[in-house]
Amino acid sequence: MIAGIVGLGLIGGSFAKAYHAAGHTVLAKELDKQVLSFARLSDDVDGELTKENIKECDIILICVYPQAVIDFLNEMGPFIGKHPVVIDCCGTKRVPMFEGEKIAEKYGFLYIGGHPMAGTQFSGFKYSKKEMFKGAPMVIVPPEYDDIVLLEKVKELLSPAGFRKITVTTAEKHDEMIAFTSQLAHIVSSAYIKSPTALAHRGFSAGSYRDMTRVAWLNPQMWAELFLDNSDYLIKEIGLLIDNLTDYKEAIEKRDREGLIKLLDEGRKRKEEVDG
Repeated sequence: MIAGIVGLGLIGGSFAKAYHAAGHTVLAKELDKQVLSFARLSDDVDGELTKENIKECDIILICVYPQAVIDFLNEMGPFIGKHPVVIDCCGTKRVPMFEGEKIAEKYGFLYIGGHPMAGTQFSGFKYSKKEMFKGAPMVIVPPEYDDIVLLEKVKELLSPAGFRKITVTTAEKHDEMIAFTSQLAHIVSSAYIKSPTALAHRGFSAGSYRDMTRVAWLNPQMWAELFLDNSDYLIKEIGLLIDNLTDYKEAIEKRDREGLIKLLDEGRKRKEEVDG
């Protein structure tokens, strides 16, 4: 298999390492030539992905920001051809897919939305690892929801990454869910750590603090673009969170012990309901 990787950050670098470790040829496109050179010297990438060789790829994984996905497809679309399966791997689906599907139709290549549900709080090729996706879910948004032959082909092409499960959905449903499961968590973490009390946390903090603040180590440029691309669903989730926090705040202000117990028990029951 020949895998084309666009962007050698945390996600793209991990894909490159996984495919190369599985014995496949990896061609990469990366704006930072030093990163590309390092990836080749470290034997994670076999060569540069170019207009001349892109049509030889079996799969092309675009691991960049949403707008950069569109820019790449506009630039390379005329050269992709009908053989490669093109999958974007950015954190929102509606924005890149709205333009991406039009570009794919214009040039006649197969384009699928995707989102590997794995990562760390750090960014960059140096933090990437070949086991990043092992056992993790992969979300895909295909052009046709019930094309079993296509889904089996995509599953096979993604197999070197080691995903445990492939989830098929729509761009709208993906963005609605990711606003809650990922984006809201990053905003809460970023806001939580801004308390002046955080400066004196050492010696007083343990697992709860680490869990709440881990993803405050984020890439501001990337997450800002993702938040704005998904503003409608994200604003809704932030509003719901504010309403719920207000209920807790008011119960504490009123020293309403029974009301507070009720709120906490509701949260405990909801956790049990959603996670078993």
